[in-house]
Amino acid sequence: MLRFRNLGSGSTGNATVVEAHGPQGITRLLVDCGLKPRQLSDGLAQAGLVADQIDAVFVTHEHSDHIGCAEGFVRRQHKPLWMSQGTHTAIGAPDLGGMLHFARDGMVLKLGDLQLMPFTVPHDANEPLQLVCSDGSSRLGLVTDLGHATAHVLQHLHGCHALLLECNHDATLLADSRYPEFLKQRIAGRLGHLSNQQAADIARAVNHPALRHVVAAHLSERNNRPALAQAALGDALGRAHNAIGVADPLRGTDWLEV
Repeated sequence: MLRFRNLGSGSTGNATVVEAHGPQGITRLLVDCGLKPRQLSDGLAQAGLVADQIDAVFVTHEHSDHIGCAEGFVRRQHKPLWMSQGTHTAIGAPDLGGMLHFARDGMVLKLGDLQLMPFTVPHDANEPLQLVCSDGSSRLGLVTDLGHATAHVLQHLHGCHALLLECNHDATLLADSRYPEFLKQRIAGRLGHLSNQQAADIARAVNHPALRHVVAAHLSERNNRPALAQAALGDALGRAHNAIGVADPLRGTDWLEV
């Protein structure tokens, strides 16, 4: 069995637990560690977990809302930490001893009964990676920071049974916002963040009958609304709007089985 639970998703911090139940027991991966330590601890507690039950951490890129307290967490818990070499360079190449492991596009990583398949995405970071996780039968796509979907991105998301998919902004709300023009252009640019419509186009492109869960994530507090993200994804998938999940910036989601 493969399941996941987002602990919080947004500009204030991101973290998701992916859990596999298999012949080797229960394996748990923390994807991104951008929450404050207390919020992370509280989120894990709400998920029925403690920090020591996390087997490893995977960081997608160096932005603070994703890497956050990752270094401190793995040092305290003595857990493996995966990231790209580019991400490691971007954070000053700290010496993490035997806890640091490098990931790259196309590499298959194994953690207990979990298979991790990182892939590159277009985003304004140094070698950013997003991730597909599998227990051998089910596939979960985690895609929360990218400016647009390349053919490479879509290739990796095909066949996923669940998606945690960025719906950062509504294009009209962003255009009409008080953000300075340079910031609007960065967010909406090809290395920025996905709009609701761009996320809907991705969902439509990879939709298939066995796609069980689609969760909108990384919503902008100022430039989006949960109902707008749900409507865009629901219409693209031909589903009721309330059938689309939304990751709360502070509470995340409940456990979802893939």
